[in-house]
Amino acid sequence: MLLPLHGPRWVCWPRPRIRAPSLGRTEANPRGSVPTVCNFVSHEKCLKQVKTPCIGVAPSLVRVPVAHCFGPRGLYKRKFCSVCRKSLEAPSFRCEVCELHVHPDCVPFACSDCRQCHQDGHRDHDAHYHHWREGNLPSGARCEVCRRTCGSSDVLAGLRCEWCGVQVHAVCSAALAPECSFGRLRTMVLPPACVRLLSRNFSKMHCFRISESAVPEPGEGDPGADGSAPACPGREVPPQESRPDRQTLRVFDGSDAVLRGQFRVISVPRLAGSEEVLEAALRAYYITEDPGDFELQALPAALRAGDPPGARGQAQSGRALEEEGSRGPGPPESAPVADARIIRALPRTQDVLKVYPAWLKVGVAYVSIRVTADSTARTVVLEVLPLLGRQAEGPESFQLVEVLMGSRQVQRTVLADEDLLLNRLRDIRQTSLRQMSQTRFYLAESRPVAPRVSLFVGGLPPGLSPQEYSSLLHEAVATKAGLVSVSHVYASQGAVVLDVACFSEAERLYMLVRDTAVHGRPLTALVLPGVLHTKLPPDCCPLLVFVNPKSGGLKGRDLLCSFRKLLNPHQVFELTNGGPLPGLHVFSQVPRLRVLVCGGDGTVGWVLSALEETRHQLACPEPSVAILPLGTGNDLGRVLRWGPGYSGEDLLSVLVSVDGADAVLVDRWTILLDADPEANGAENGVADLEPPRIVQMSNYCGIGIDAELSLDFHQAREEEPSKFTSRFHNKGVYVRVGLQRMSQSRSLHREIRLQVEQQEVELPSIEGLIFINIPSWGSGADLWGPDSDSRFEKPRMDDGLLEVVGVTGVMHMGQVQGGLRSGIRIAQGAYFRVTLLKATPVQVDGEPWVQAPGHMIISAVGPKVHMLRKAKQKPKKAGTPKDA
Repeated sequence: MLLPLHGPRWVCWPRPRIRAPSLGRTEANPRGSVPTVCNFVSHEKCLKQVKTPCIGVAPSLVRVPVAHCFGPRGLYKRKFCSVCRKSLEAPSFRCEVCELHVHPDCVPFACSDCRQCHQDGHRDHDAHYHHWREGNLPSGARCEVCRRTCGSSDVLAGLRCEWCGVQVHAVCSAALAPECSFGRLRTMVLPPACVRLLSRNFSKMHCFRISESAVPEPGEGDPGADGSAPACPGREVPPQESRPDRQTLRVFDGSDAVLRGQFRVISVPRLAGSEEVLEAALRAYYITEDPGDFELQALPAALRAGDPPGARGQAQSGRALEEEGSRGPGPPESAPVADARIIRALPRTQDVLKVYPAWLKVGVAYVSIRVTADSTARTVVLEVLPLLGRQAEGPESFQLVEVLMGSRQVQRTVLADEDLLLNRLRDIRQTSLRQMSQTRFYLAESRPVAPRVSLFVGGLPPGLSPQEYSSLLHEAVATKAGLVSVSHVYASQGAVVLDVACFSEAERLYMLVRDTAVHGRPLTALVLPGVLHTKLPPDCCPLLVFVNPKSGGLKGRDLLCSFRKLLNPHQVFELTNGGPLPGLHVFSQVPRLRVLVCGGDGTVGWVLSALEETRHQLACPEPSVAILPLGTGNDLGRVLRWGPGYSGEDLLSVLVSVDGADAVLVDRWTILLDADPEANGAENGVADLEPPRIVQMSNYCGIGIDAELSLDFHQAREEEPSKFTSRFHNKGVYVRVGLQRMSQSRSLHREIRLQVEQQEVELPSIEGLIFINIPSWGSGADLWGPDSDSRFEKPRMDDGLLEVVGVTGVMHMGQVQGGLRSGIRIAQGAYFRVTLLKATPVQVDGEPWVQAPGHMIISAVGPKVHMLRKAKQKPKKAGTPKDA
């Protein structure tokens, strides 16, 4: 978050007489002045309205440094890099939490100004302010203040708050109050002040449970033949063909860049003087300081990137140095390399140090003091306290903290009282000039933070006691009894939550559990935040979002990213990473709660089953559940008016519809599957007796031909999952397997027996028997039919009754889905007993399997579930829609 008095820039493009921001250097140009550090342009008359300096000094204006979470590379059309301000024409990176887009080699220069989504033990939130992000708005975006267009598809222009979605011109942002109210979704967003997570040893990817892809690290790139990162539009790369009047130089910004083999390429005239070459090198690294404080040195030949021997080993050493935050001396000197240069800071006998007051409530952003060779961390604290008005307090209550604000991780180091500050600054510049611009010093109170990290561990054997789980984990990962305790046990799902009282032990357990298997099953480890439910506003009813990334033709991945940006990322959980249980545990103490499930009917049933198992441990035992249908059939979503399937609608409007949805009740049913030992034998093809098990049902249960088709589809998808990426293709596969089964007949009525309310029911000649709870089957077909019948009550999904329908074959099923026929009405009741005389395909809510001979008992499951049905009337428009 930038300081309030420094908002992002207002761009005028293109017009005559252009100049850079006031804090960047400019050069003469026939049309005016152009920037030498960044690509920002403005009218001459508009410079008074420019509030933010160029990217070279932007890190110094960040109020709360928060690292970004970069996902895999992708093509982002009509987007611009927030560092170099050029268009993203090649595969680039975007933050999974905010709207930052950058070129791969601009990542190291990005500000650590991501959204702050939780408390991390360093401060208490007094108020929540707008978090502005410049540019990449829709071309038709309108300013909230003047109602004029503020977006552009040509340049970075306009501002948007990444919490409330307000879009404004930079000049109009001053008319808005600095406090953010979270906009239209304020009752659904989990406020950052209500979330606590001590994440000292964990990356942001781990904190937000974002799956890490096997892609090159941002900023590293794929080494080319010359050892450099690949060229991209965000980088100043000259043409490859040789030009007699220009020379190409590789420039390193310090010892760390040399060891890692990472450099920037500049092109300068061959007759250019040393001053001009130095300025071009500084410009490549967005350094705005006085060129007189630096010099260019020839790179020793022994350290030339990519030259054997030892180059790769040195790169690995450099990477380790950066990860540990070490500051090392420069490399030894040797014979120079003609086309490589390294920027070095000239020795200084004194320097200016900016000290920020951390979370102290003072009236200044920072104070500047002069440090000499004798200045230590202790003397700096003594000198800064009076400048901040805290001279009455003893220096022993404060400490000097060095913070490296990397784009991917923010590292904090507490300096010892005897550390010499001038030597510290010299070592940082020697290591990397870029890191120097991203390093700041805080004066912080010496308050010990009690370490407490919650780790969710799943994949354990179910049905054990807390003592047995503790012993099992001790054997598997060697947990330390004095530091680790089991706080919650979910025995039915084989999961526990650990409380760890040491940051390093929590990191060790997290990494070790992820690589451990118990009884052949891999374990799952997640870092969980704590929700401070007592701080929630009275009207707050947070939305807990579950997304199945495998549903909807792989649209789930994009939905995960979009929901993280629209809401607090701590509200969004990926179901393939631990299932629904981690999210339910995090929100277990929230008194009012709503749930949104993004997936097919099987995913909805999965979440409803988890809610049923944990309802006695929830402060809100009956949360209302909405659906964003991503599956193939989506019958429950159709009944609740959420549509036949998601097809790219604006997610903000989806959330607004969830906020205005009506609560309805839906029956849930329990199906007890009990194999008969007398009926199971070798002649039935079942070698081992299956133990009894219970499944839950919301939509329908099919026995026979419809389950057989679902099983064929499921097996085809398991064999080639990459082909099942669209709803249209999935339905085509259903048609194909149906045609293959059309000529087959199994006379199901001779293979099963049906009892309804303890009475035997004679079955007609059918191939499939279906128990339906909702008026939608097979992608929206009405299997029961609209005709009234005096023998049965009118079906409802909350009447405590199931309807039993038969189908005569694949042709009959096709006619039902085409609206030409209805099913054969057989019975209606609340208790059913089905006897299977031989192994028969069965499917429940679209999940098929082959059930062994035995009994199936279907009965009501206790309390009904609360679902959200989309309102018929369109919700009133309140506020400007935010681009999802």
